Formats: sequence, C-alpha cells, structure tokens
Amino acid sequence: MRTHLALMAALVFGATAWATPLLRCEVTYAGSAHLLEATPVTDPYPVVSRDIGGRFWFKPVMVGQGSRVDYVKLYAYLDTRQQPLLIHEAIYLPPFQTGETAYPLTGTHHLYAGPVERELIYSCTLQGAQP
Repeated sequence: MRTHLALMAALVFGATAWATPLLRCEVTYAGSAHLLEATPVTDPYPVVSRDIGGRFWFKPVMVGQGSRVDYVKLYAYLDTRQQPLLIHEAIYLPPFQTGETAYPLTGTHHLYAGPVERELIYSCTLQGAQP
C-alpha cells in the first residue's frame, strides 16, 4: 500500500512540477527573423526591449511565478530620433491553455509605422503555463 501511495504521489507531483512557462515570439522585419523568449518575472519594469533591425523595439513580458502566468503583455515601439514610440500593446489574461506543448497565443500580427510604413510581423507561442 505504501508503495502504491508513493507512486501516486510521485505521479501527482511530477505532473504539477513542470518546467517554467516559456513565451516564445518570432519577430520579423525586412526579411530578418528574431526569436525572443521570455520566462515569468514578478516585476515587469526591468524587462528590456530588444532592437529589431534598427527600426523597431519589441518587448515580451510574462508576469507570474513558478508555473503560474498572471498575464502576458507585448509591446512594439518604432525607433525615432527622440525616443522609441509605442505603436502597439497587446495584453493576454488567463485562463491560458495549459500543458507542455506550445500553442499559438497571439496569431500573426502585422504592424505598420513610420513615414514609409515599415512592417513588423510577430507571432508568439506559450507553453508550460499552469492554472
């Protein structure tokens, strides 16, 4: 009986002790693709934006702790002479699909900005989130 309980406990804890959730975004500008990854943070403010081709900045933020994801925010900025200009903010709230298999969180987004309407394309997947 003890062996049975130990096995059941191992299965339960093994199923709930999954890897850290992973947000993976593919961001494309001018034919060049960038793969950006984010894991949960408790404070979103120190997360840095990533330069995309010298024209845009992209910032994926996943706030949560352990395998719990509280929310996902995605920011896209146009790089201007004065400062980066926010052109897009997307917010994703729970419930999220759970499991270790990555699934499309965002679909494909096409953003246009600047004097000649440069195009930034992105899509993100999420995996490993738990309720």
